[in-house]
Amino acid sequence: MAGADTESPLIQSRADLIEAMERGSKPREEWRIGTEHEKHVFHTDPLRPVAYEGEQGIRKLLEGIERETGWEPFYDGENPIGLRNKEVAGGISLEPGGQFELSGAPMADLHGTAKEMAEHMAVSKKVAAPLDIHFLGLGVTPLWAVNEIESMPKSRYAIMTPYMDKVGTLGTSMMYRSATVQTNLDFSDEADMVKKLRVSLALQPVATALFANSPFANGQETGYLSFRSEIWRNTDDARTGMLPFVFDEGFGFEQYADHALRVPMYFVIRDGKYVNVAGESFLDFLDGNLPQLPGEKPTIKDWEDHLSTLFPEVRLKQFLEMRGADMGDEAHVIALSAFWTGLLYDDISLEAAWELVKDWTNEERDYLRREVPRLGLDTPFDRSSLFDIAAQAVGVAAAGLVRRNRLDAQGRDETIYLRPLEETVQTGKSPAQRWIEKFRGEWNGDLTRIFTEAEI
Repeated sequence: MAGADTESPLIQSRADLIEAMERGSKPREEWRIGTEHEKHVFHTDPLRPVAYEGEQGIRKLLEGIERETGWEPFYDGENPIGLRNKEVAGGISLEPGGQFELSGAPMADLHGTAKEMAEHMAVSKKVAAPLDIHFLGLGVTPLWAVNEIESMPKSRYAIMTPYMDKVGTLGTSMMYRSATVQTNLDFSDEADMVKKLRVSLALQPVATALFANSPFANGQETGYLSFRSEIWRNTDDARTGMLPFVFDEGFGFEQYADHALRVPMYFVIRDGKYVNVAGESFLDFLDGNLPQLPGEKPTIKDWEDHLSTLFPEVRLKQFLEMRGADMGDEAHVIALSAFWTGLLYDDISLEAAWELVKDWTNEERDYLRREVPRLGLDTPFDRSSLFDIAAQAVGVAAAGLVRRNRLDAQGRDETIYLRPLEETVQTGKSPAQRWIEKFRGEWNGDLTRIFTEAEI
């Protein structure tokens, strides 16, 4: 098997596909919180996107953070495309349009998450300031079209970009001008995974509504509160969405593996290079019938890479990834992890959350996924609006965090990180609605003002 990852064994059976996810199971005392967030980058003089090369480019930003942190660069060809923290899991990577992503280390509590975020932003801004690079906390960049944003030099993006145009209408917008924040959480076994996946999938539109923060694109209002979420609805139906089969009786790791096998592939990595297999079948690969690699069969690493190219609202790997929220300010980044930790890491809260959603039908979940990007918390639902469900969910999360009783040095529990959501519940307005009010009011239609006010 020339060129394959020699450290990864060949897939021998269907059980290997299941085990690649199941081995993420951990006892409760080992559960951790992982937080990932993507920040748009921009220059102010003049106002424009940031290129990769040049004296004020993203490459210089990476090199400066490497000097400050000692993190280890990794490359695509000769180009550094990210940094790895050598001491703990986590690091920095680049999204297609230069969105600057931190994949946070697994943390025992939200206080660690908040400390990590603060330290990352302090270092990043220190290095970025002399380069006139700034960071924007929005779900979609509000001014620039896709063709105005330079692609980062990552081989996988050269494969994905033309494929996106074949399978959806807004896939390149997802790649080049959207930004999200994501919470990654553990499970103890298959039954725990199933319950958490069902609850989090059903409530993902609630998170989208609470964190809606992308009402603008192309210099104007889009008609959506979370245009980022609407972009994902028009990206690639084969690998996105609400996964209705998760709610079928008997669902488990095997059924998710069956779903993943049906999703077309993007790439295979050989000799450190990306082989374009976009649209091909992993089932054919298992049989040694991949046209680009005739006779070759996949490794466990190939399967794990393939799982990472699925983009549902909640993704299952060796942990669960909550993928429904727009990027926001620093407080909202931590609030997302607080919301999901409070809901899913406390047994009483998990059961209460399940009671909220257990009677919803696939049609109701699809309805929420369809309408929430436009209407947010005002989406009509269950004889009132989604706002009532959201308020209850925030309360359930708060109670879960109280019961966790993880205290910081000042004796405060983790509920302090829910304050942005409590403000949204009190006012009934998401961040997007507050931006729209400013755009129509004090900004007098000048959208450049958001680059100052939403800078993080």
